[in-house]
Amino acid sequence: MAARTAPMEQPAAPVVEMHGITVEYAGVRVLDSADLVLRPGEVHALMGENGAGKSTLIGALTGTVPIVAGRILVDGVPLTPTGVARSRAEGIATVFQESHLSPHLSVAENIMIGHEVRGRFGIRWARCRERAAAALATLGIEDVDLRTPLEALSPATKQLVAVARAIVLEPRVLVLDEPTSSLDEAEAAQLLGVVRRLRDQGVAILFVSHFLEQVFEVSNRMTVLRDGRVVAEYCTAEVERAELISKMIGEDIDALQALHSQRLSHHYAGSSQVALRATSIGRHGTLEPTDVDLVRGEVVGFAGLRGSGRTELARLMSGVERADRGELWLDGSRVQLRGPAAALRHRIAVSSENLRNEGIVAGLTVRENIVLALQALRGWTRPLSRAEQEAVVDTYLDALRLSHEDLDRPAGELSGGTQQKVMLARLLATRPHVLILDEPTRGIDIAAKLDIQRRVAKLAGEGVAVVFISSQLDEVVRLSDRIVVLKDREKIGELSNGPGVTVDTIVEMIAAELDGPAAGDAD
Repeated sequence: MAARTAPMEQPAAPVVEMHGITVEYAGVRVLDSADLVLRPGEVHALMGENGAGKSTLIGALTGTVPIVAGRILVDGVPLTPTGVARSRAEGIATVFQESHLSPHLSVAENIMIGHEVRGRFGIRWARCRERAAAALATLGIEDVDLRTPLEALSPATKQLVAVARAIVLEPRVLVLDEPTSSLDEAEAAQLLGVVRRLRDQGVAILFVSHFLEQVFEVSNRMTVLRDGRVVAEYCTAEVERAELISKMIGEDIDALQALHSQRLSHHYAGSSQVALRATSIGRHGTLEPTDVDLVRGEVVGFAGLRGSGRTELARLMSGVERADRGELWLDGSRVQLRGPAAALRHRIAVSSENLRNEGIVAGLTVRENIVLALQALRGWTRPLSRAEQEAVVDTYLDALRLSHEDLDRPAGELSGGTQQKVMLARLLATRPHVLILDEPTRGIDIAAKLDIQRRVAKLAGEGVAVVFISSQLDEVVRLSDRIVVLKDREKIGELSNGPGVTVDTIVEMIAAELDGPAAGDAD
């Protein structure tokens, strides 16, 4: 008798279906005909680089972002999302990266706030604590004291309280937006265990994370967004990491393999003089201890996906954030950078990836923005004269191809490319020995991008030690003398650039399995 073939297991009927979701801001399409299907008992990862449209798609699902086209079905019934209350009523709960909990309230109060159990004489606190305890028990953390103020808990426990707050209403769909971003490895493992527990209880989970290994560890399926469009959907067990990364950054595998590092005519070899050295620098929950040397006359690229630790390393090395371990050495002498102002006094200049909030002062003119750092360095009791300001501005107008007509316009009215040039001019006016640039070419046109890239290469030729961070790996390969590769908040390797180094080289390092051979320094 022939053996029977077991019937193939049919996928569960979707809880949520999103079809053709389109969102526009001020006439600009930021989400274009996106589809997403969430099934019970499944973790579905939403993948994409910064600006891909992940948060917008979540906002459309939860009713915080209006859609101009498309439809959302819950259990096959059309849903018109009108806000968070409506989505919650349909069993959709969200835990954001910033949990929005109240630090001075107790654990129970945070879990039950907004949906307290009430009786004839007001809130029934005993019943509230029972429901809060039941939610925590569902997560496997019964040992948390419900009366403890939230501020006394660890970051991981706070995040679990945020999850408990979401599941106390027994949602059928749980959206987790970067839930492990502020957690260390052990704390993240605890939270991922909770995700599996909820999945096994039949909850449909939409999981957003920049940590690839966590995504591969916990998810069943994944959808990839790029530039507001869905570009791929995968069964997690069937996709290679390199293919996923390629979809996220917008290059085909064949194209990646065909790329070769380009040694441009303006490529300079650095000196042997170390300008800034970081030894075992790190910060708990932010970056594992890391060693990096920045050499005069050299461009060092920091490469990795968003969340890899590339920005965090730059901020720790420039004093924007305080390291809680390790040391910094400037020209052979140990230094302590207690903020960007201290770094600037040591001729370390940094440009943040968040240009609008940490860079350009939108209400000041271009002229005022350019001289701002130099004036701060000089001291506000010794204002720059008009002639001195003109001399500084004139120096960089032609070098960065800035327009004379824009000098007295508010910087906030200018294009992104011009704002980036103004920011670069401000930093160069301080005559830095170390220049750290985080995403200096993101979101700008090709002409402005090339201007900035040429200037970066020229600065290295003039003896400046430059850090260049870009999500566009071809930029990193093209400009860098050395490339520090990061993944999941730690340095996984360092490459000396040359003809054999390509975008694919970096992708393969990032995509390597955790239990594979350790990625050491390569020549």
